[in-house]
Amino acid sequence: MEEPGLAYQWVLQLHSYLAYVALAVLFLAVANAIIGLVSNKMFLPQKDFRISLFALILCHLQLLVGLILFFVSPSGLNAIQSLGMGGMNSAARLLAVEHPFINIIALVLITIGWSRHKKFMEGNKKFKSIAIFYGLGLVLILSRIPWNQWF
Repeated sequence: MEEPGLAYQWVLQLHSYLAYVALAVLFLAVANAIIGLVSNKMFLPQKDFRISLFALILCHLQLLVGLILFFVSPSGLNAIQSLGMGGMNSAARLLAVEHPFINIIALVLITIGWSRHKKFMEGNKKFKSIAIFYGLGLVLILSRIPWNQWF
């Protein structure tokens, strides 16, 4: 097998560092929505809307970089093609199958939360939609991070 190229290394680094930022902003959006819901605050466009929007944008950007990485990485589609689904150990299966699949589901949930919040006028319902769907997305993302490679 040949050594991965410079472009692959760059995309891998971008995916790794962007993950920290995306997770931090997603956590902030979930915490902000829970605090807004519990304290019965008004949903403010200059704060609450922007935090939720930035979380959505960063998570989608992270997904895009991750999909590019899936197709160029030796741990992604190439691993599935060369080893087959039954030939992978748990670490290889996490990177090639579980991580991308679960994170796509997480992004669908986050996107649903964003779309639902726009339909409501009351701040309570907006916060609830973001707290539930972004929160579920965050839990799914955290469940499939390859933690041994992160630290």
